[in-house]
Amino acid sequence: MGFDQYHEPPNELPDEVRTFARMILSLIEEAQAIDWYEQRMAVEKDKEAKAIMRNAQKEEFKHFGMDLEFLLRRKPQWREILQGILFQDGDIVEHGEEAEEAVD
Repeated sequence: MGFDQYHEPPNELPDEVRTFARMILSLIEEAQAIDWYEQRMAVEKDKEAKAIMRNAQKEEFKHFGMDLEFLLRRKPQWREILQGILFQDGDIVEHGEEAEEAVD
């Protein structure tokens, strides 16, 4: 059974790469769900419906964070780069360049 998430024959990929692909796809799906809720809330007039959507979006954001943490535990260089970018004041692009250079 083929899946769009694979660019190589799945049966040739090691289990850990297939798990990685699943988690990447899950991260993408969670980000997409967060976006959809953001758009829905932007146009929703009913306060109760909007509150339910906001609650659902928070759940999707939690899942996004868990997926990201899973991936970062398997890619230590990614974690190092993100530590140089996230939760920093100042220029985001500059921090990104500096973090990438520090890991190379």
